[in-house]
Amino acid sequence: MTKSKAEIFAELHVAGDPLVLFNAWDAGSAVAVGRSGAKAIATGSVSVANANGFEDGERLPFELAIANAERVASAVDLPVTADFEGGYASGGDALTRNAERLAATGAIGCNFEDQVVGTEELYPVAEQAQRVGALRRGAGADFFINARTDLFLKADRSTHDRALVDAAIERGRAYAEAGANGFFIPALANLALVELICRSVPLPINAMHLPGGPSRTEWAAAGIARVSHGPFPFYAMQKWLEEEALAALA
Repeated sequence: MTKSKAEIFAELHVAGDPLVLFNAWDAGSAVAVGRSGAKAIATGSVSVANANGFEDGERLPFELAIANAERVASAVDLPVTADFEGGYASGGDALTRNAERLAATGAIGCNFEDQVVGTEELYPVAEQAQRVGALRRGAGADFFINARTDLFLKADRSTHDRALVDAAIERGRAYAEAGANGFFIPALANLALVELICRSVPLPINAMHLPGGPSRTEWAAAGIARVSHGPFPFYAMQKWLEEEALAALA
C-alpha cells in the first residue's frame, strides 16, 4: 500500500538522525530546495512575510498565507509543512476553520506556536493545549502538528536554565497529550538541556539551526529528530541579491 505524504513525513523524524529542513518561502524557492535532494519542504513565517513585503507576526494577510502554502504544495512532489504561526485565531471554531483551510492547500503539516502573537506573552499551558486540539479537529488526524514553544525565544540566552527547561517539558507533554506530533524548541542551543527535553517529552524534538551553533551531528547526538533553518536561507539570499546588485550597478 502506497504511503501518504503525511505518513512519509512523520517517518522522517528520527531521533539521532534528524530530518533537515532548509526553509523555503515561495514556490520558486521550494522547487530550488527540492532539487537539492531535500526529503521535505518547510516554509518559515519570517521568510514568507518578508518576501511579500510584510513583517512577521501574522501581518501577512491570512488569504495570502493560504494561497502561498497552496502554491508551494502544488510546485513540488515532496511533503510540505507550513509555518502557521498562531493559526490566525485565538482558538475555538475560528482556529478549527483556519486549520481546515490550511490542510486543504495540500500541506501535510504545520508549525504552531504558543506565543500570543504580537505580544511578549505565551498562552497558559492548558489554553495552548486546547488550541492544539482545535487545530487538530480542523486539520485532520494525519496532519503533522509541530507544536512550537517560544519560551527560549522570549528569554535571553543567559537565562536558559533547568527551570526554563522544566517549563518547556511541561508544555511539550501537554501538547503531546492534546494531539501534537512534534515539539519545536527554537533558540535553545545548550545541548545538555536539549538532551534533557529529548528524553522527557514523548514527541520528536525539533531544533533551530543557528549560525555558529551546534552542527547536525551535535544535534543528532542530543536526540534531535528535526533541524529547521528558519529565516536564515532567506536572509542569505537577500544578502546575495544585494551584493550582486551592487556589483552589477557599480
